[in-house]
Amino acid sequence: MKADRILIANATYARYLERETSGTLRVLETFEHPESRSKVSEIVSDKMGREASDRGYGGTAYQPPTDPKRKEHLHFAHELADYLEQEAGAGRFQELAIFASNPFLGELKAALGDAARRRLSSTHDLDLTSYGLAELEQRVKQALSSPER
Repeated sequence: MKADRILIANATYARYLERETSGTLRVLETFEHPESRSKVSEIVSDKMGREASDRGYGGTAYQPPTDPKRKEHLHFAHELADYLEQEAGAGRFQELAIFASNPFLGELKAALGDAARRRLSSTHDLDLTSYGLAELEQRVKQALSSPER
């Protein structure tokens, strides 16, 4: 069965599409996350903190700080994953294909819930967000018909 829902995404913009019975694509929802496009100085209010590196006995190990832009990418990935989980839980689609830029594709896949993950039929490391609907149909059809890597 062909994917009946398709998500086209990058870290700042996404379109959720439905494949109609005729094979044409129809936009169901559009998402934007302008914070992912912002400069770090616009996202945080002060300079990133520093920590002492105490390598002696009893020193505490800290996780390296997460880049503020990456935090915004993760936030958007979770927002999209939550939406897809609601759609899957409500039974609004049978199969889902995701086209997203790397590394956002990995962040999005990691954020998917069980219902959406079960319906995920394919993922493609392609950023198709800049294409219009007519060309998008051709590129999606070509990617879905080629053997997966």
